[in-house]
Amino acid sequence: MSLAVFTDIFLYGLVIPVFPFALEKRANVPHDDVQRWISVLLAVYGAGLFIASPVCGYLADISSNRRSSLLAGLLALSGATVLLCVGSNITVLAIGRFLQGVSAAVIWTVGLALIVDTVGKDEVAQSMGVVSVAMSGGIFLAPLLGGIVYDKWVLHKRAVPGIFAMAFGMLTLDIVLRLVIIEKKIAAKYLPKKVESGGPSPGAGPNGMLMRGGKGSEPPKSPSERSDLIQIPKNAHTHTPDNGEGPANDNENSSNDIEAGPTILKKGSRIPPIIRILKYPRLLTALWGTVVQAVIMTSLETTLPLRVRELFDFNATGAGLIFLAVVLPTFLAPLVGWVCDKWGTRWVQTAGFILCCPFFVFLRFPDHNSVSQIVLMCAILALIGIGLVLVLPTMMAEISLFLDEVEEKNPGILGSNGAYAQGYGLFSVAFSAELSFGAEALTIFRKAGFLKDAVGWNNMVWTIGLLPTFLVAS
Repeated sequence: MSLAVFTDIFLYGLVIPVFPFALEKRANVPHDDVQRWISVLLAVYGAGLFIASPVCGYLADISSNRRSSLLAGLLALSGATVLLCVGSNITVLAIGRFLQGVSAAVIWTVGLALIVDTVGKDEVAQSMGVVSVAMSGGIFLAPLLGGIVYDKWVLHKRAVPGIFAMAFGMLTLDIVLRLVIIEKKIAAKYLPKKVESGGPSPGAGPNGMLMRGGKGSEPPKSPSERSDLIQIPKNAHTHTPDNGEGPANDNENSSNDIEAGPTILKKGSRIPPIIRILKYPRLLTALWGTVVQAVIMTSLETTLPLRVRELFDFNATGAGLIFLAVVLPTFLAPLVGWVCDKWGTRWVQTAGFILCCPFFVFLRFPDHNSVSQIVLMCAILALIGIGLVLVLPTMMAEISLFLDEVEEKNPGILGSNGAYAQGYGLFSVAFSAELSFGAEALTIFRKAGFLKDAVGWNNMVWTIGLLPTFLVAS
């Protein structure tokens, strides 16, 4: 799945440093409108991710396997790549960007849920750290290679075919690997008897997908599967009162947000878990942290290439190389994940946001073209990268850890198949949407570019740099 994440991010970021140069030549966009259209295209990507994430998560959790969802996402990604390759006007490019968002929704819901299905509960954060490395590799290599190819071949009018040749090569590899993927619960059906008999031991716990993974012989044991569901109300310590309001022993060791869980547990409830889990403050805090993290990342993606072009006279290659300063620290993500698996995620997340806050504001200090100013810019970006590496894998792990805790305290509340994909669907929604206090959510991608145009670079970094303080305060 790490390669699928890498491919998705690689194809998303391949055109980031190229858009400022290519929009003028391919789509005939006036130079003064380039920043606005970059933001619009990124907003369209965010809209596809925002709309498709909860739908993909829900469908993946109620389906018998996750492989079919991953293949559907690959189909959307292939169509998006073709449209971005041949598109010569804003409409076609926007449709391609939207399909990219839909494909990303599949990867960041179904893909992450599949990882949680596969690894043990004690290795979730470390596994998400590996995913973060794949994500970072895509973020760095895509703009870098896209910029190099564009600069080298633009005079020969082969830049666009060269860039998308790389894209189709990655797609081909991704197609092969997704076709041969075997889910843990499917593989369990074909394991030797002694391994299969050992499977139900971890699955006997109330742990969402781990329970599913343990029941590798689901089809042959259909009656016992139903008895599993019937046993839920039999647990007197879980369900003795009608609404679960009375007993304190369910949740006395848990955080307050889990205590209200049993009040909504009804065996026949038709409300999807993706809606029911929104009542928990722990989840809402994680989603808010995801929003802040996404604002920081995407504001850099939309404005940094133009900033270094204007300030340091960088070409597309230089605009891609500048991201190296942010991305290199992310290779520490597996180590950060290991620490979180041992000692928890809370203080690691807090340290990451505290680190991001001042150094994002410090991006206003480089103000002229010199070697020392370029070094200063890279140093500040590297410190921001360290802050982000403390946040990204921990936020991804926090979703599954929260769902595990809910399921342990209230067995069956998330359904017989668990709700990992739906939980990561909410993670993707938070990543793709800015603070939404009204009926309509604005996309973070749109905000970053328009804010730069409206108030300038210095005020933009000052404003966005203050966002993590609200999370730390909460």
